[in-house]
Amino acid sequence: MWDWFPIVFFPLKILVLGIGMFFAIKWHRDQEKKNNKTRQP
Repeated sequence: MWDWFPIVFFPLKILVLGIGMFFAIKWHRDQEKKNNKTRQP
């Protein structure tokens, strides 16, 4: 059973972390755009 665990777990882990990083960067960019929009008259 443990032979296939690293083959499945590590790509899944990389995929989940990649998606999380994408949404974190997207959220920060959206916040920066929102703050710049409200600062300018």
